[in-house]
Amino acid sequence: MIRSRITDTLHVGDGRQLALIGGPCVIESEDFTLRMADGIREVCDRLGIPMIFKSSFDKANRTSIDAFRGHPMDAGLKILQRVKDEVGVPVLTDVHESDQAATVAEVVDVLQIPAFLCRQTDLLLAAAATGRAVNVKKGQFLAPWDMRHVVGKLESGGAHDILLTERGTCFGYNALVVDFRGLPQMRELGYPVVFDATHSVQMPGGQGSRSGGQRQFVPHLARAAAALGIDVLFMEIHADPDNAPSDGPNMVPLHQLEELLQQVLRVREALQASPPVVLQ
Repeated sequence: MIRSRITDTLHVGDGRQLALIGGPCVIESEDFTLRMADGIREVCDRLGIPMIFKSSFDKANRTSIDAFRGHPMDAGLKILQRVKDEVGVPVLTDVHESDQAATVAEVVDVLQIPAFLCRQTDLLLAAAATGRAVNVKKGQFLAPWDMRHVVGKLESGGAHDILLTERGTCFGYNALVVDFRGLPQMRELGYPVVFDATHSVQMPGGQGSRSGGQRQFVPHLARAAAALGIDVLFMEIHADPDNAPSDGPNMVPLHQLEELLQQVLRVREALQASPPVVLQ
């Protein structure tokens, strides 16, 4: 059985409905975060897609020391708590240090381990110990099958609800490429797989002091991942990506979200109507 529990009422995997992890890269203002969460929820409600709101209180891995990082943990968690209480959706955020995990888990439903930190044993064990669901971004430097060691660390720490996210692999300088074989390969580890369609088109450090991105390819990759039978689609979403303080070049504009998700759902429906041939 390939299933992970996000909340008592939201489980992903095992052929259940496709879920969305979505939201702005980083928490900006409190009002903006609430508006974004509400706007994304309205789209997901119309399409019948379960949603997990994502936004980072701190982006500790920005390219430049001068880049906007977000908010102190306490302030960020208060904003995420308001999203849970007032918008009524589960929330996800990153943890970068092992001593953050327990405090963050008091608010969020899913702890996310950033790709660059996916092998950090103490961080993984601290996240596992919270009892919350844990989403691990596969490192840009890892083969899909090497995620078995990440899973082993989480399981040894007591984690039962694990998500594994593909977000592209290093391909020369300032570029990522997606090897779609990695999605079924990671699913063989026994947990639901997530495809991050926006970070997969990121160009790390591609604008000198900040990362670039190729937003125009997000729909192509999202549709392709849907055809592979992913459990969750991850997309960073913003009302005005071109003026966002972080990851703007690869974020999905909110006003185009519904059309994109409709396309993804049509691909998924076609797959379910005619299951793929399994070659021996």
